Amino acid sequence: MTPAPATGRLRRAALLRAAAACLLTGAAGHAEAQSLTRDLFRPERGAFVSPQDLPLQRTPRLATAADPYATDDEPRRDRTTPSRLTGAPNFGMQPSLGTAGTGYDALGRKRQKPKAFPGAPQPKAVGPGSRAVIAAPPPGRPLPPSQNAAKLPVAAAFAGTLPGQPTRRRLKPDLDPFGPVGDYAGSFLFKGALELNGGYDTNPGRTNNPRASGFYKISPELMVTSDWERHALVADLRGSFTGYGHDFNNPAGGFSSAPRNLDRPDFDGHIDGRLDVTRDTRLLGQGRLIVGTDNPGSPNIEVGLQKYPIYTQTGLSGGIDQTFNRLQLTGIASVDRRAYQQSVFTDGSTDTNNDRNYNRYAGTGRVSYEILPGLKPFVEGQADTREHDTATDRYGFRRNSNGGYVKGGTSFELTRLLTGEASIGWASRTYSDPRLLKLEGLLTTASLIWTMTPLTTVKLGADTTIDESPLFGVSGVLTRTYTAEVDHDFRRWLTAIGKFTYATYDYQGSGRSDRFTSLEGNLVYKLNRSLWVKGTLRRDQLDSNIVGGSYNATVVMLGVRLQN
Repeated sequence: MTPAPATGRLRRAALLRAAAACLLTGAAGHAEAQSLTRDLFRPERGAFVSPQDLPLQRTPRLATAADPYATDDEPRRDRTTPSRLTGAPNFGMQPSLGTAGTGYDALGRKRQKPKAFPGAPQPKAVGPGSRAVIAAPPPGRPLPPSQNAAKLPVAAAFAGTLPGQPTRRRLKPDLDPFGPVGDYAGSFLFKGALELNGGYDTNPGRTNNPRASGFYKISPELMVTSDWERHALVADLRGSFTGYGHDFNNPAGGFSSAPRNLDRPDFDGHIDGRLDVTRDTRLLGQGRLIVGTDNPGSPNIEVGLQKYPIYTQTGLSGGIDQTFNRLQLTGIASVDRRAYQQSVFTDGSTDTNNDRNYNRYAGTGRVSYEILPGLKPFVEGQADTREHDTATDRYGFRRNSNGGYVKGGTSFELTRLLTGEASIGWASRTYSDPRLLKLEGLLTTASLIWTMTPLTTVKLGADTTIDESPLFGVSGVLTRTYTAEVDHDFRRWLTAIGKFTYATYDYQGSGRSDRFTSLEGNLVYKLNRSLWVKGTLRRDQLDSNIVGGSYNATVVMLGVRLQN
């Protein structure tokens, strides 16, 4: 009768134990110097090894439901070794018995200690004679993925994490893949551009009896920005020159109210500096230069001119900005001078414009408090004095004046979807001559950028100024301008821009009131970072309560933009 499987295993185990005891007893005299233990077949204590590098050895196995007769002291096959009956055989090259994690094995293969992934937990020895194991990762910090574990670690000197070495500055994401890259000269970044445009204007003189003409326009730009950890210096220089093909003094066309030569330059540049004295104290400064002419169609232009008189405005500002926790105080003092060239008429005569030249001295203060992150209300006030070169103008009026404004508003930075500031206040100006009426009115200013979608941006602007006027009996011009612009990217390289402008001109003392509207559309095709193609279509219209003061014009323009 065939014995039960369990009984057969017990008999074979008893025979094996008896044979092992005889062998050990016979060899005891030659093995007293070194005992044959499991530690001799194990790697170095505490070494970090993978399971495939472990030597083939026998380990004790605990009794389980499948094998209830296994004991701690019974030599059994290692649990990692598959059964000869159920497991698939491994015909690969196996490590030799008794090899460690380093050195050479019997096959001549060099073994090296594997490197742990940077940031991974280091191996720890559980106890004497036990295998090295990897400690469990701390909560919230999983082990690195396998696709990254095979990558070589980055050197600390290259990553900027070496002790004593400053942290390397990370590159900012490129939000405008077709924007100019610029060139560095020392610690300054230079970005330049040049726009070349040609077009057609149905009414370049902006009169009620228009005469069309073609034109060209050249617009250079230069932006210089410092790259310093502290302090800052920024230069923004933009100019243009618009030229027309022929003279416009044609009696048959009735164009006598505009200059014969309509060519005109335009430049607006400023250099801003900031000196960080401390973390909370900053010194501010600015130098500026403006070159231009009176706007075409303005009543300030004299009749019978050969060309537009050019004016230049230079100015300097300096002040301090102090922060007390959430409270911010700013004080700025400025001085400006505006000077006009003499007027040249078609008959060859000239006339001075010294009565239009003046100096302006102003002081501005601002107090703001950050009540919430991104919400900063403020109150701002300014007082200024304007002194003309001559005591009286060409009509005998004393043009010196004192004025200023007070306004209150807030700045926005709400989740980066709405940024900018908006305010409302009151502006006023009083003249030395009692015959010139006091000029005052509501003051509105705003500069907002609303990111509707990642592809669509809306820009809103408002501004109010009190400008000088040489007209008889007119104190000045209260100008309010409102703009709305929508930019939409059909593709990263194709952008459509729509712009609407509405402005009011109130001439205090004459009763004249003008309303100006402009609707403009642009399509920009960006070939690469250095070359853009731009098309423009604009419609301008002025409605005046004075007979003969209204006009309209349509402008079509096509050009290229070169930038670096």
